[in-house]
Amino acid sequence: MMDQADNLMARGVAEGVFPGGVLLVSKESKQLFCKAYGCADIFSKTPMTEETIFDLASLTKPLATTLAVMKLIERKKLFLDQSVASIIPGFGDNDRKEITIRNLLYHNSGLPDYREYYKDLCRLPGNRRASALSSYLIKEPLLYPAGKKTLYSDLGFMILGLIVENVSGRRLDRFTAEEIYAPLKLGNGFTESLFFVDLELLGLENDIFAATEVCPWRKILLKGAVHDDNAYALGGIAGHAGLFGSAGAVFKLLSFIMNILHGHVVVPDLFDRNLMSEFLRRDDHAGRALGFDTPSSPASSSGRFFSKKSVGHLGFTGTSFWMDPERSVIIILLTNRVHPSRQNNKIKAFRPELHNAVMKKIL
Repeated sequence: MMDQADNLMARGVAEGVFPGGVLLVSKESKQLFCKAYGCADIFSKTPMTEETIFDLASLTKPLATTLAVMKLIERKKLFLDQSVASIIPGFGDNDRKEITIRNLLYHNSGLPDYREYYKDLCRLPGNRRASALSSYLIKEPLLYPAGKKTLYSDLGFMILGLIVENVSGRRLDRFTAEEIYAPLKLGNGFTESLFFVDLELLGLENDIFAATEVCPWRKILLKGAVHDDNAYALGGIAGHAGLFGSAGAVFKLLSFIMNILHGHVVVPDLFDRNLMSEFLRRDDHAGRALGFDTPSSPASSSGRFFSKKSVGHLGFTGTSFWMDPERSVIIILLTNRVHPSRQNNKIKAFRPELHNAVMKKIL
């Protein structure tokens, strides 16, 4: 059924877009296609499988941190228009007092996109890094007034991760596991799970993971340890990166979200439909949904055929998902395009071509 997409994925491996990947396509919550390609590790020649676990990188933002924030809002422990200053002491100085939870989720807080905090954090003992990060974020100058301009920001989601921990009293990985993933049975065995890898407890079997980069500063092949530099310095658990999972686990969570939007109650009381709809509704001013990306014009990674009500996200390691609630379509593309080097950017042109081929077939 997916001959063209199948050929494209094989070509992606042959032309070095990525060493390996998994493509999963579903419609109306039923998998139409799921297949693995290439190598999970070019050095050990470990083949990619449908059960391979990927460093999901920035898919952490919508699939962990955003859902954690949503859960706390549902419990009335947080509010979208609540100021960050009311939660994090010291954040209300100068122009930061206007920044709200909504601004962080829309990426229009005025914060920069990225800072190399890890260079300073790695000089500190592990137990001092979280407080040091909070101090850095509090002092970070804004580039724009809150709400004036959208700039995709890792820093905003680092702050959201700290907020979840501050308000819930639990570490981000534990809160998401206990309150979201466990009720959905996304914690039953690694290949069916979404989880963070605590680097202090690292001891997982490496062959289940897709390798990422041979890191220039860590001097190791990253495999089962988070690729993102700042998340690594924080022990593997952060609001902007750190989530791991298989294509099947990502599909299970996205199917659940889709069912909520369509009014199908699968797990009672886990998320409110109206709140989920509010989060996934595109704001034209911000150009995004709350915590999720939406198709951009004219050159979206989703291609040409996803509807305007679609949501998705990209991950730096070569991961992505796009979900179209109008057509009940989900496309998940997980690759290890940064293996062995992050300098490989061929996936940028590959993603829309693949999504167009899949959507043409489905539609």
